[in-house]
Amino acid sequence: MGKVLIYATVSLDGFMAGPDVRPGVPMGDGGLRLHDWILRGAGSEVDAAVVRETSATTGAVVLGRRTFDVGLPVWEDTPYPVPCFVLTHRAHEPMVMKSGAFTFVTGGARDAVRQARAAAGDGNVVLMGATVSQECLAAGLVDGLRLQIAPVLLGAGLRLFGDRGPRGVELRRTEVRESAHVTHLWFDVLR
Repeated sequence: MGKVLIYATVSLDGFMAGPDVRPGVPMGDGGLRLHDWILRGAGSEVDAAVVRETSATTGAVVLGRRTFDVGLPVWEDTPYPVPCFVLTHRAHEPMVMKSGAFTFVTGGARDAVRQARAAAGDGNVVLMGATVSQECLAAGLVDGLRLQIAPVLLGAGLRLFGDRGPRGVELRRTEVRESAHVTHLWFDVLR
């Protein structure tokens, strides 16, 4: 069985998006710089290998409604070519896309992760979005974190772990990969 992983790129000061996230600007003002390692780092074999490995091992995605609402116009598809589960309070019929489908889950984080695990088979479940990541980590549903630390200070925006962060979560670093564009830090959550 795969793992449930928080997968996020953050600035050195802990922001995963700049200020004023909105439709058309899903990374907030200035936040797109966080993804230079994907968008402009194509020449880096380290970064390209991380993208390939993540794509190859992802079996399902859980994301929040806000991430869905602001991301869909940019993606015009699922963010990965796998089943995606949108954690929401508003019921919605499934949306079939080119590469997968969005299923809307109103039963909470545990239900969304349960459905995603079933759909993922042996693949990993990737968590997208700050709120979903925080909820799943607090509920003990997360097996690991795959963080990309971008050499950028945004100064404001959306923090991956809010203003205080989760309490009592112990991590063990399992891997570090460096490129000119980003530092990849992988952690397992200790239970």
